[in-house]
Amino acid sequence: MPREWSRNNYDKLFADTDFVIWYGNTSFTAGVRTVLGVYFAALAGCAFAKYSFRFKRFFFFLVLATLTLPFLVLLAPLFLMMRDFGWVDTFLAIFVPGIVGAFNIFLMRQYNEAAPDELMDAARIDGASELRIFHSVIIPLVRPALGVVAIFIFVYTWNDFLWPLIVLHDDKKYMLSLGIATMNGPNDVEIGASMAASLLSTLPILAVFVLMQRQIIAGLTQGAVRG
Repeated sequence: MPREWSRNNYDKLFADTDFVIWYGNTSFTAGVRTVLGVYFAALAGCAFAKYSFRFKRFFFFLVLATLTLPFLVLLAPLFLMMRDFGWVDTFLAIFVPGIVGAFNIFLMRQYNEAAPDELMDAARIDGASELRIFHSVIIPLVRPALGVVAIFIFVYTWNDFLWPLIVLHDDKKYMLSLGIATMNGPNDVEIGASMAASLLSTLPILAVFVLMQRQIIAGLTQGAVRG
């Protein structure tokens, strides 16, 4: 324990860096990507589990095949695509590529398969549209899996470093991980301020785990206890 508590490192962090802006950028990007990623993963998982369409198995195999591709292999093509779209140095380049991961689709498909088809048929008899069935029937049944997928996406986006380093050039648009890395240079090392920034950057991750621990446990163990 320190003999004397001091907030000098935090004062220096807020006064000499754009830490608040980086925090806002990361919160916005992680929030948008989590919401969209969870929704589209659930939508794709429901389609693969509950509907029959041409080349269904082939498309699902292609989705799973992307798990074998290292991200480093995709860096150059993704960057060229972002450049052609005019998205370089914008937040669109952060949360659009890879917004729906193959593992998340696979997880949602497994949970959707456990949803009773009878409930969907009953909703169709009552005149509900397919989208209404998805929102009112499927989503409540797979809520534990939604929590797990949300955690995966949020943590990955919050801690992402390599991709923001490639596509972001304006220091006002940096993510936290990238901004903290730029605080220390070859001739200027701010250990105290960097440690303060690292501590503050971990708080949202801890909060998410504490608030959603029931969803995480239910989502990871439901398959083990299902009869």
